[in-house]
Amino acid sequence: MPFPQITHHGAVNGVTGSCHELHADAANSYLIDCGLFQGADTANGGRAGQGSLDIEFPLNTVRALIATHVHIDHVGRIPYLLAAGFKGPILCSEPSAKLLPIVLEDAFKLGVSRDQKKVERYIKLIEQRIIALPYNTWFTLQGSSEIICRVRLQRAGHILGSAYVEFDLQYPKTGEKKRVVFSGDLGAPHAPLLPAPKPPHRVDILVIESTYGDHNHEDRRTRRQRLEKVIEQALLDKGTVLIPAFSIGRTQELLYELEEIIHTKPSRAAAPVGARSLAKKILRRVTDETNWPELPIILDSPLASRFTAAYRELQPFWNQEAIKRVQSGRRPLGFEQLITVDSHGDHLRMVQYLARTARPAIVIAGNGMCSSGRIVNYLKAMLGDSRHNVLFVGYQAAGTPGRAIQSYGPAGGYVDIDGERIDIKAGIDSIGGYSAHADHEGLVKFVTGMRQRPSHIRIVHGESKAKQALAARLAAIYQDKQQPLQLEIPQ
Repeated sequence: MPFPQITHHGAVNGVTGSCHELHADAANSYLIDCGLFQGADTANGGRAGQGSLDIEFPLNTVRALIATHVHIDHVGRIPYLLAAGFKGPILCSEPSAKLLPIVLEDAFKLGVSRDQKKVERYIKLIEQRIIALPYNTWFTLQGSSEIICRVRLQRAGHILGSAYVEFDLQYPKTGEKKRVVFSGDLGAPHAPLLPAPKPPHRVDILVIESTYGDHNHEDRRTRRQRLEKVIEQALLDKGTVLIPAFSIGRTQELLYELEEIIHTKPSRAAAPVGARSLAKKILRRVTDETNWPELPIILDSPLASRFTAAYRELQPFWNQEAIKRVQSGRRPLGFEQLITVDSHGDHLRMVQYLARTARPAIVIAGNGMCSSGRIVNYLKAMLGDSRHNVLFVGYQAAGTPGRAIQSYGPAGGYVDIDGERIDIKAGIDSIGGYSAHADHEGLVKFVTGMRQRPSHIRIVHGESKAKQALAARLAAIYQDKQQPLQLEIPQ
């Protein structure tokens, strides 16, 4: 059997459960991500999914796990990987090394145990396994007379710490060399906080995501203006704007953009908050008209609050625009109107208060696809009330409540949440330009921007239509240039 070989254990039939195995030779392989499945997505054999998270592939040759970034659909099955007997290191970028224990602590509490001593032992084990790699620096994974394997991480621009993975494989006995790249999730230009990804110089084999392989985003450079316009229109209904968002990445980008909107608006003095109740905090900032400097921005997610604090500590990895804002004295992720809700009791009181009074406010809560988390309670309380609005700013996977609300809500349909059928009367809107994923053109440019383009491309992490569209475009480009291409869409 010729090497290298690639096996896909997830993100084949959809966009979640990312897990790919690079077989460098018969005795050595490396995992790239090991994520949770969400919605209708399953593993390649159709067995592992939301209800079955066991690792179903052998680990005897797996020497290391490389995490492209810390979203749960890329790292959420790590507890099950360790339970299955994986003994190797976990490699990731320096920012991801700080964020990963937070993600895995939450995943462990949700899926394994909430016993604090067990949690602490588990996180200590994770931290001992992590090897933090600087960007653009080669790290040797394997060196012998049979094979030399090096790995390098490059900025992917998706979330803080995200990376695409370059493998440099050398086979001393034959003199053969192969450069294999796994894209992970690629970001797009003009994203808040993060620099855009730059394609690698040379690739032989490319495994590339295709989340938006059939779609181009709205103009990302004008998205802040669109966000402002959509929110102001929604607030005319005199209710709350709910924004489902994952705890890491999207939440911080939204806070960054909302701070910029507030910064550009005329302000007037407000009384100090003191030790008032959450309801009174809101009341003091609400007027009959949309007044951005007094509009409460409610972050209802303890996990998102922890990530936001970590983001603030990782400012050296922000882009230059964001760093300049901080240097000018602004607090892009900790501005005055931001109200954080931590305890479950405060969360329930906030839901009841906003549902009952319909006071204008913006609520950011997880998770981003409405399949779990605190956003579910808001939706159950508010979807049936036309005064409220839901604004989607991220991808909604097939089979998730978010996809159902996004698809059927504008036509006055319904959604089933926790076994309860809810008629959707709230306003539903979407802003595509806020996706943290590269769009069709961005994915194509990632490939065409390489000095030496890959002769072998495998397209994963997308729904069938998206994968087919990206494949057709790449095939046409290669044919036009009369370049050889082995193009695969794994099934």
